[in-house]
Amino acid sequence: MKHISILVLKGAILGSLEGSRQLLTEVNKFCQTQGRAPLFQVQLVGLTKETPLSGGLFTVHPDLQLEDIQKTDLVIIPAFDGEIETALAKNRAFIPWIIRQYEAGAEVASLCMGAFILASTGLLNGRNCATHWMAAETFQKMFPKVNLVTERIITDEKGIYSSGGAFSYMNLILYLIEKYAGRNFAILAAKVFAIEIERQNQLSFTIFQGQKDHEDEPVFKAQEFIEQHFQDKITVDQLASMFAMGRRSLERRFKKATANTVSEYIQRVKIEAAKKSFETSRKNINEIMYEVGYSDVKAFRNTFKKITGLSPLEYRNKYNKEVAMV
Repeated sequence: MKHISILVLKGAILGSLEGSRQLLTEVNKFCQTQGRAPLFQVQLVGLTKETPLSGGLFTVHPDLQLEDIQKTDLVIIPAFDGEIETALAKNRAFIPWIIRQYEAGAEVASLCMGAFILASTGLLNGRNCATHWMAAETFQKMFPKVNLVTERIITDEKGIYSSGGAFSYMNLILYLIEKYAGRNFAILAAKVFAIEIERQNQLSFTIFQGQKDHEDEPVFKAQEFIEQHFQDKITVDQLASMFAMGRRSLERRFKKATANTVSEYIQRVKIEAAKKSFETSRKNINEIMYEVGYSDVKAFRNTFKKITGLSPLEYRNKYNKEVAMV
């Protein structure tokens, strides 16, 4: 039987904690109906006998406290809410325990914002990690040694797992169920809980908001110009001239401030505008393509799919209510 420890973080989001427990314990029920022994021993593990969650709205009574667990097979770190630095400080006592368990052979999985706890252990350095796309910029600044893959729903690397934003944690739990219990049990759990089992990325859910949490004024003005004139053909040389900077200097400062090259930023702004048009209008693909400043259909489709994970037609059919009802 595999021992699974779900950490009851202070400020944890109840859904990811209880949802994980339900999915895993359901597998034991499947086993019972087949006359088999349960596969998982699932326990909630906290720092105290009572732990407040979700801004104090709920209180959980963990099965065990951290010092009661000498060895486990899988550690699950749920998502948390609230200010990140505060959440890390409140849950810092988990860090050395997680490290010890991993070094003793346990696997570790983070769900959504739980990646911040996992990254704080140092175990992710040099490895891939997913988290909620809204926290990507903060994560990259806090943990530059971690390779953040914002497009991925799941990462799996040397016994360390992570999931993307919000309810995508369910896909990671299904992935672990398939790994530990087999494909049939994973499919059965997906059907019982009505989860789309084969989702591979979270690109289509991402909303590009522009990376403006910096103090480089010329770069900030360049970003604003791009956002106000994205329909036009904008070049790096044009921007450099406007803000009295050399091309290489602008490229370097822009990349440092926004984590994108100028060209990447222009593409992201154009595609975000296209996404909004696909969501709210009945215009065809060519009309929207021209509106956002593309003239080459192939280039537009390739860029759109690279950024969103879907073709323009797939995106419109998925997110435009009027089109979906036809």
